[in-house]
Amino acid sequence: MIGVDWGTTSFRAFRMTADGAIRDRRTALRGILNVPDSRYADTLRDEIGPWLAAGENHVLLSGMIGSRQGWKEAPYLSCPIAVPDVAAALVEIEFDWGQVKLVPGLSATDAAGVAEVMRGEETQVFGVLKAMGDSGVACLPGTHSKWARVEEGHIVGFTTHMTGETFGALRGHTILGRMMREGPLDGAPFDAGIRRAADPGGLLHHIFGARAEVLAGKLAETDAAAYLSGILIGNEVRAAMDGRQGEVVHVIGALDLTALYARAISAFGGFAERHDGEAAARGLALIAGHASWN
Repeated sequence: MIGVDWGTTSFRAFRMTADGAIRDRRTALRGILNVPDSRYADTLRDEIGPWLAAGENHVLLSGMIGSRQGWKEAPYLSCPIAVPDVAAALVEIEFDWGQVKLVPGLSATDAAGVAEVMRGEETQVFGVLKAMGDSGVACLPGTHSKWARVEEGHIVGFTTHMTGETFGALRGHTILGRMMREGPLDGAPFDAGIRRAADPGGLLHHIFGARAEVLAGKLAETDAAAYLSGILIGNEVRAAMDGRQGEVVHVIGALDLTALYARAISAFGGFAERHDGEAAARGLALIAGHASWN
């Protein structure tokens, strides 16, 4: 089968065996925002055509390709939910060169009853079920970071933190960015930002320090972005880890970003177990194995 993690900016396809072993892969900057005139069928055929020609017929898509802005909108399924429930609700898409199905997104509410949604991250969480023993906490850092709770193979709830997008907006479109020069985003300045996140005063107070510390001569302009990143990630992790000290957090994503989150999780009393982005492929294979195909 073929599994595709098709997001806003990127396209990742995996050709897999029935047990989820990856035989081949393709990656392209052909996310839904980079597909001209919504030509999703043509784009998919361009990317996986050789695999289809070799006899693959089952294609499972997840991510923003199933959003309102994507190929076809797949509904949100309410938590708690397990792999078989998702597999039973796959959405068919017309495609002349094979059978294509979309993975639905998930919905939940936070502790205050405010709505939460995710689309694509659920496949990655399912991809680490075996590693977490079917229960635990998963963190998926990124533009909109997700923290998901899993109990007995069911995603029972999750929260979203706009950490990555906030960092980009603050750095690129506020006065903070005027005092930031290119430099590494890790190291001692990042750790200082994490420590700052533990102080009283709140996030809006903390982030101004990325400017004030430079003006006071305590922080180099080349270190200011790392300091701001530490503040934002630190505040996210502090909130998400509240009451979870001592727990293992399964962090899924790119190696450099999961390394930063692992440092923050450790600082706030947790233990990070890192997983690469191929958790999406394992999750897609798991869902496909429970699906009905023609």
